[in-house]
Amino acid sequence: MKTRKSITKRFKLTKTGKLLRRLSGANHYRVKKSGNRIRKGRKWVLVNKSEAKKIKKLIIK
Repeated sequence: MKTRKSITKRFKLTKTGKLLRRLSGANHYRVKKSGNRIRKGRKWVLVNKSEAKKIKKLIIK
């Protein structure tokens, strides 16, 4: 099965096998959001185990 390129751009796989994603809503309506909330949006967040299993199948060839 081919690798889904759109998924490889949105997720990051760590060396230990954990899957990371970006926080949603980072670029829309930024004026309303506090600076603290905007800074937190820059970080990578762990994906749920159940969702990670499905996504890994699409990333790994």
